[in-house]
Amino acid sequence: MEYTVQKLARMAGISGRTLRYYDEIGILTPARINSSGYRVYGTAEVDRLQQILFYRELGVSLDNIREIITAPSFDGLAALKEHRLKLLDKKQKLELLIVNVEKTIVLTEGRITMADKEKFEGFKQNMIDSNEKMYGKEIRAKYGNERIDQSNERLKGMDQEQYNQLQELGAQVIDTLTEAFANGDPAGELAQKTAELHRQWLIFTWGDYSKEAHAGLARMYVDDERFTSYYDQQQPGATKFLRDAILIYTGMKK
Repeated sequence: MEYTVQKLARMAGISGRTLRYYDEIGILTPARINSSGYRVYGTAEVDRLQQILFYRELGVSLDNIREIITAPSFDGLAALKEHRLKLLDKKQKLELLIVNVEKTIVLTEGRITMADKEKFEGFKQNMIDSNEKMYGKEIRAKYGNERIDQSNERLKGMDQEQYNQLQELGAQVIDTLTEAFANGDPAGELAQKTAELHRQWLIFTWGDYSKEAHAGLARMYVDDERFTSYYDQQQPGATKFLRDAILIYTGMKK
């Protein structure tokens, strides 16, 4: 079976412009160009488009998709199995949020009562799942499964007020870090206030606190680009500044 741009776009639920752009960037080229100059796509191109759309649904950038699907080692079947697992994980998260929304609707209508902490179960679980996906392997290797599992349980057990305080502290860390970074002194008052706020933020989920663990986490922020990208997203270099401030705060600066 062969398809023109418009037919394939209509079948896939995307625009013809998107297909032409995919051709321009080399991620999906047509099987051939017919005598009238129109792009024509066959079964292989349909399968590749399906893969591209799966990756896009999972939030993968086009540059990364191109690297993945054009690699000599790319295995379409293995990729489909991976897509399935990731989509099932996404489905589970969405179902949890849907249940949470449905409960809230019924609560608003006055048909049930709902504990405050229930209102945030979906959001907290999504936060835990996201952290596990992005950083789980590294932080579990560094701090051990027991500590991370306890931290996750503390987060899930938070009531509305505690959850709001955690979110507020996280925002304060970013705001104060931004202001302190502009001053340029990790030993300054604002930078040390940032380190103190970061300590308070950690205690919310860790439960206990040690200067060594705090300093170790700060070093990990710099060593792992995934952590660095979070604090550097507005000000490049802010992660290293935060690390230095925490090392001074904990007395671990060498």
